[in-house]
Amino acid sequence: MAWLDCSAPFLWIASCGLLLFVLTLLLSPRSCRARRTLRGLFMARSKRLLFRIGYSLYTRTWLGYLFYRQQLRRARNRYPKGHSRTQPRLFNGVKVLPIPVLSDNYSYLIIDTQARLAVAVDPSDPQAVQASIEKEGVTLVAILCTHKHWDHSGGNRDLSRRHQECRVYGSPEDGIPYLTHPLCHQDVVSVGRLQIRALATPGHTQGHLVYLLDGEPYKGPSCLFSGDLLFLSGCGRTFEGTAETMLSSLDTVLGLGDDTLLWPGHEYAEENLGFAGVVEPENLARERKMQWVQRQRMERKSTCPSTLGEERSYNPFLRTHCLVLQEALGPGLGPSEDDGYSRAQLLEKLRRLKDLHKSK
Repeated sequence: MAWLDCSAPFLWIASCGLLLFVLTLLLSPRSCRARRTLRGLFMARSKRLLFRIGYSLYTRTWLGYLFYRQQLRRARNRYPKGHSRTQPRLFNGVKVLPIPVLSDNYSYLIIDTQARLAVAVDPSDPQAVQASIEKEGVTLVAILCTHKHWDHSGGNRDLSRRHQECRVYGSPEDGIPYLTHPLCHQDVVSVGRLQIRALATPGHTQGHLVYLLDGEPYKGPSCLFSGDLLFLSGCGRTFEGTAETMLSSLDTVLGLGDDTLLWPGHEYAEENLGFAGVVEPENLARERKMQWVQRQRMERKSTCPSTLGEERSYNPFLRTHCLVLQEALGPGLGPSEDDGYSRAQLLEKLRRLKDLHKSK
């Protein structure tokens, strides 16, 4: 595991040393020029620098695991029955069960109801996932991890130890804890009648995968378990890639059918639709969805799944090809105002606007 790597203590010491050096220069009474220079640099880039340091500590050292454990304890105390009330979807011999975990995450059980076999997606709280396994009376045979972040992979150790025949799947590029079966783009995991295809969608992390449950074997809709790539009316942050990388990954899922059910990694619907209303205030599909979501959230009900067809109509991060959105975002980033945006530039501007909207 990356966070137990021998380089982790050095990274932590170097990061702390860098911060101490910068603060010393800023506060030293004998270095006015250095202080002014660094203060300007620091004010301009401090948020990004501190975030990068924090992100490295979270993903590459034991501090990330400790932070995850603290999140887990707080969420269990605050939401002993989960942050949202969920409803399973039952098809012809297949059941998809959302499990609310942490403060806004979702894990999932995908169950072959005839064989009584289960696959867990992003089991961040092993206690909650195990309770669902026991309630359903199924055998856990596989864990599918979308990416390495602890709020998606934190339960891998406990569940794989408890279920010794359980395989842990994910990208070998992502440092997923307790990974046993690496997957590449278009690889298929077969469990009973379940056929689940991995799709490489880098951007949020270098090795991020989404998982597509094929609906053909059970004559129902396909199901997309999107992790932190795609949410209801939103998309994930680009931590380990570029806007171009994220755009390519979003286009990967845009190629799927309209009736594909979207099962995201977080309950972000109300916040995301609020932002979508800022950039496209006259989008009637968004307004109708927002009204439904607000009714759901007033009763603490889950808002998943949506469908990819719905998302195409109101999710701004999937609409960078739409002229109405391009016009709403104003002049482009080229040398003249007539140059317009590339789709990647649109995506990047949407991400920045979303951060500003969230901070208000």
